[in-house]
Amino acid sequence: MKVVATNKKARFEYFLESTFQAGIVLEGSEVKSIRNNGLSLSQSFVFVEGNELLLKNCYIKPYLCTASFVPDSRRTRKLLLNRREIDKIISSSREKGYTIIPVKVYFQNGLVKVEIALAKGKKLYDKKEKNSVQG
Repeated sequence: MKVVATNKKARFEYFLESTFQAGIVLEGSEVKSIRNNGLSLSQSFVFVEGNELLLKNCYIKPYLCTASFVPDSRRTRKLLLNRREIDKIISSSREKGYTIIPVKVYFQNGLVKVEIALAKGKKLYDKKEKNSVQG
């Protein structure tokens, strides 16, 4: 498993309750760009539209050697999960205080996978406690 990008602020800003492995729908040369570490998860998030999970604001750098089709670098991308997992994530995210965030992007058996987590936001005093324990 080759990790391409991680969301470094995720563990600082949120308590990660449960994680899921999702596929992602990509177009054109986006996979080649991801292989060249041209992906950033900062400020990206997952939202629900209908019965689908969509990844928003994930930046994939345009691949330089592409001649004809260059997809938008910050477009919304669909995440691929089993129906039972989608239903569980949607029902849990509707509870107060829960959100869905991308944690990391990696390659598994040649396929791009996104690890998403059901997370609950930390309060300011939770963040201070963590910093005082470490430092």
